[in-house]
Amino acid sequence: MNVRVKPVRWQGSDEAIRAVQVAFDVEEAVLEAVRTAAFEQHVSTSDQIRQVLGLATTSKPKRPRLTVSLSGADYEFLAKRYGLAADDRLAIKERATRDLIAFASSGGKKGTGAGKPGRK
Repeated sequence: MNVRVKPVRWQGSDEAIRAVQVAFDVEEAVLEAVRTAAFEQHVSTSDQIRQVLGLATTSKPKRPRLTVSLSGADYEFLAKRYGLAADDRLAIKERATRDLIAFASSGGKKGTGAGKPGRK
């Protein structure tokens, strides 16, 4: 049997690999309170939960980013919206980033109804 030694840079990730993501089913008021506190303290909701539970949080700065899951249909919709090819995901991401920046610049009022019917 051939046992491979992990590169040094990967050895610190063993604990993170064993970590388990936990989802809490709570009322809307709890969700809103945690999200609001996280927003006001400029931390992630995960870090806010860790603070509430008395768990340690990482002190290293994180790259600020937003995430969303996009399906193939979502990419097709955005490609049509932006006049791009559906497989040009980088260009779609760049245009979507500009929309998010424009949304923030307008005080959060622009583009709230551009999605598919029934979605917010």
